[in-house]
Amino acid sequence: MTVGGLRGLRGREGELLLDLVYVFALTRISERLIVDLTTQGRVVLPELGQTALLLLALWLTWVRAAMVTSAFDPRRGAIRLVLVLVMFGSMIVAVTLPFAFGDRGVVFAVTYVAIQLGKCVVLLLGRYDRERHTPARALCWAAVSAVPWIAGAVLFPQSPARGVLWTLALALDYTGLTLGWPIPGLGRTRTEDWKLAGEHIAERFQQFIVIALGETILLTGMTFAQEFTPDRVVPSVVSFASTILMWRIYFHRAGAVLPAAIEAIPSPARFGRSAFHSHLVIVTGILATGVGHALVIHHPVGHEDPLWLAVILGGPALFLAGRSRLEYEVFTRVSASRVIGLLALAALAPVLVRLPPLIGTSTAATVLAGVAAWDTLREHKHPGEAPSPPESTRQQP
Repeated sequence: MTVGGLRGLRGREGELLLDLVYVFALTRISERLIVDLTTQGRVVLPELGQTALLLLALWLTWVRAAMVTSAFDPRRGAIRLVLVLVMFGSMIVAVTLPFAFGDRGVVFAVTYVAIQLGKCVVLLLGRYDRERHTPARALCWAAVSAVPWIAGAVLFPQSPARGVLWTLALALDYTGLTLGWPIPGLGRTRTEDWKLAGEHIAERFQQFIVIALGETILLTGMTFAQEFTPDRVVPSVVSFASTILMWRIYFHRAGAVLPAAIEAIPSPARFGRSAFHSHLVIVTGILATGVGHALVIHHPVGHEDPLWLAVILGGPALFLAGRSRLEYEVFTRVSASRVIGLLALAALAPVLVRLPPLIGTSTAATVLAGVAAWDTLREHKHPGEAPSPPESTRQQP
């Protein structure tokens, strides 16, 4: 796939527009998480669970759209229609996010279900993948999961039962994707049946990482702009530096050669499905890191909250954990720098719990800087390392 200049852009404008919608959507997730951690009198852990559920729903919607544009020509009319449907639906979902478990729950659930069902219907009417029946299988699973989605929104407006039903619905959606939407009489879509363009799906993952990093910069800027005072300069600088360090760490080696790694194996879909999980962890870590920095910009000194520290250190830890898994998927190894970074964050947590939160974010940024420096030294000693995915992903289907 050519990615440079107009040839790279042509046919992918819809994907770029969809990514812009997700900048807004991720910002809404971050804003909701900040409210979860700062509003007095709320039961924080259930609120965090709700936010995690909403993030998982957004992530699944984006991934399935990326699979469609990777399997079929994005310049065809039906695929463009799918992108427009996902784009508009995702915008509505993002608008409802802060109140999805409140008075906007019906709009959220109906829109989410419409995206999943509508995408399958368009592919069926366009007669895509008729031999393998993938859209038909996915439509059946989406219709089943629609029941708890809608029931949770309509029947339980202010009840924990909504969360239970939506968790069930989301579990059905993820299970269907993982198993290939098995249907009696139609079978299931095997991994090797997913005729994905390996380079394209890898680039889509890379682009989503850029979206998440960009959202972190946006959140930092918006928070700093609200309270433009000298005591918030340092935490804003630390936040920006942390974002740049995560960008450097992600795209060092494994992140940069991900397209080549996926293209080098007989079944790109098998690798892509594994990378789906790794990037979910990485994105969650980036978002949590940005939220931690936003909290510190609001309260640079004099605020002690163990949950804040959990986000401040947990975000970089999740990022490093997901990045370690990605490195293993590309090179069948994990650099010692990532393991040491994770151990350092865990060991420093008891020390930082009683210190100002700015010390926590600065410490986490220092750990990330150490990992990035280690990567630079390794690159000088071992330049031009080729990808070597695990044997399980390189075997013929």
